[in-house]
Amino acid sequence: MTRKMGIRWHLRLRMAEKGMFQTSDLVPFLAERGVHLSREQVYRMVTQVPQRLSTDTLAALCDILGCQPNDLIEVEVVSQQVRKAAGESSRVTPPPARRSTIRRPDSS
Repeated sequence: MTRKMGIRWHLRLRMAEKGMFQTSDLVPFLAERGVHLSREQVYRMVTQVPQRLSTDTLAALCDILGCQPNDLIEVEVVSQQVRKAAGESSRVTPPPARRSTIRRPDSS
């Protein structure tokens, strides 16, 4: 099994420590620092682990919350098995065949 790395995103926790409990609280602070995101984008950034995060946005978040990047991002090992690439040795068995019955509607 291959080790898969993931991150834990602590933005919501850091916001709460500063008294910010609504995701929209960040929008004006980000705009002051030249990061223009919609309310929906900020909501997704706060409630989900971002797949991509620009360094400008990360720097703005750290400035707003008075923290370092390590306070927002925690690297961890995810205990999931990673799918192997095509051509590797493990054989994949197809799903079992299921019989199906086709029923015609009654013509009454």
